[in-house]
Amino acid sequence: MKTTLDHLAIVAPDLDTGCAFVTNALGVELQPGGVHPRMGTHNRLLRLGPETYLEVIAVDPSANRPDRPRWFGMDQLAADTPQCLATWVARTDDIHATSEACRAIIGEPEPMTRGTLSWQITIPADGHLPLNGSAPTLIQWEQAQHPASTMLDQGCSLVALDVFDPDPEKVQALLSAINFSGPVRLHGLGANSKPYLVVHIQTPTGLKTWPIAHG
Repeated sequence: MKTTLDHLAIVAPDLDTGCAFVTNALGVELQPGGVHPRMGTHNRLLRLGPETYLEVIAVDPSANRPDRPRWFGMDQLAADTPQCLATWVARTDDIHATSEACRAIIGEPEPMTRGTLSWQITIPADGHLPLNGSAPTLIQWEQAQHPASTMLDQGCSLVALDVFDPDPEKVQALLSAINFSGPVRLHGLGANSKPYLVVHIQTPTGLKTWPIAHG
């Protein structure tokens, strides 16, 4: 029972604004993703490896509002909130067993779909980010082939993700509980500081270090 980094989630006020932000930072265009009917959201994607990717996700203005809080803390964002690297997602082959030790933090597994893809993903009942984005959301894909393997390869790859948090020991305890391994590094902050993430991505024009605090 192991987990590893699956993808990064950038939450944006709208999809075009978020994708323009990523393109400006990394120098590459994102490809179409799809819609998430249960959450009333849609996304676009960037491959970062054969089993790793980045998504820009936003509320879908053409979708009905879901009957529960949206994921990734999206209902708590004001309309003028800038896009931010909100959180990260860790992959497991047994989401129910893996999440057992930390469901109070990461939430219950729920079924989700996007087009022909289906998966289970943990979502807190109130839709908030686990540990303000420092702790991962868990995902289990129901397809044998990872969706990143079919995405356009634009020469980008994930090098590392730095997690800055006032209580890195708490984050580490959760990662140990889910048996996580991967390019994630924890760093401490002052007691009253706000957690944030910094991602390092190799691109066709060089290594990009992308410091984005939670917005």
